Amino acid sequence: MTHCEVTVSCPVFDSFRVQQVAGMFDVPIHERAAERFCVEIPELGDGWQIGLVVGPSGSGKTTIARRLFGDRLYRTRPWPDDCAVVDGFGDRPIKEITGMLTAVGFSSPPGWIKPYGVLSGGEQFRCDLARALLTAGQRTPQENDETKPVHREGASAGIDGEAPPVADPLPLVAFDEFTSVVDRNVARIASAAVSKAIRTGRIRCRFVAVTCHYDVTEWLAPDWVIDMASATFSRRRLRRPAIELEIVRCARAAWRLFARHHYLSGTVSPQARCFLGLWEGVPVAFCATLPLAGFRGRRRISRVVTLPDYQGVGIGTAVMEGVAQLQRAWGYRVNLTASHPAVIAHCRRSPRWRAVGVFKTGARQGAGLAPTYRGSLGRAVVSFEYVGHEG
Repeated sequence: MTHCEVTVSCPVFDSFRVQQVAGMFDVPIHERAAERFCVEIPELGDGWQIGLVVGPSGSGKTTIARRLFGDRLYRTRPWPDDCAVVDGFGDRPIKEITGMLTAVGFSSPPGWIKPYGVLSGGEQFRCDLARALLTAGQRTPQENDETKPVHREGASAGIDGEAPPVADPLPLVAFDEFTSVVDRNVARIASAAVSKAIRTGRIRCRFVAVTCHYDVTEWLAPDWVIDMASATFSRRRLRRPAIELEIVRCARAAWRLFARHHYLSGTVSPQARCFLGLWEGVPVAFCATLPLAGFRGRRRISRVVTLPDYQGVGIGTAVMEGVAQLQRAWGYRVNLTASHPAVIAHCRRSPRWRAVGVFKTGARQGAGLAPTYRGSLGRAVVSFEYVGHEG
């Protein structure tokens, strides 16, 4: 068992008001105020991906995390005011940046080109998370080779029972104040999004959340938890709660709630059949279909949008496939043409979709279509057909 003990102290200044407080509340005055935090951590080994340090304010979370992880404890830092979010990641390639933003649940291209300061609190949190995770991969190969499991990192920082270094091929990042600045719905979805991305290998690092919020535990599904309220360590891997969606027909006017989050600026056609995806009765996703021009008995998915606070856990693709299944049950074949990397990647992996065409420069507008029709010319797109559950 590895023993981690930290004592922090600060000076106490002898002033008239300090003396007043001491007298009013019987507070003993010493030259320094000190507090001791202690927790025992067993050998973790290499078989973990996600950890959680949790406890109420003042319980020593950050103090212990700083001792355990050192400079791998990420603290948020300012973003530039005069550039887009995608320009705030240094010299990382654009595919890495957009891929990480998508992985943490911020998959809205209109948001990527805005300055950080105008984004919502949930979007800003995901940008901070993406930058922390990309930073973890910026260490040199030598530094990555020296990355150690959590208990060894603590040992190198002064914890009893130091053991010889063990190489760890994955970088490690600990994120302080995880979900502290967002509402609890965003916190749950964001926790599930980062957990999913790490478990599936889209984010290649070990991640430790440091937070005062216990409600993220089952959504993050950590391999181990340090609870500073009780100074205890436990291994756990809770099953993430199911996200149950309801799909309902809606009026075209519902598009107004989602329009600014879509990467195309076109309006929804009057011919569209529109659907909402509801989670706990709240609209979180929108999907619309249109007749596929020139093909009898076929429809195409023309719009799929998930609100930013609910991105990253597959809600959009679940609603899209639910709508496609409904159309198929009504006797239609359903197609989708997509340029968003996350949608293309999902459809390529899924047995429910079959690729039917790749257009590196997009498709030209067909004859006879409405003047307001927005084609894909100039955008690389992939076309798929929905083949259903039996595919």
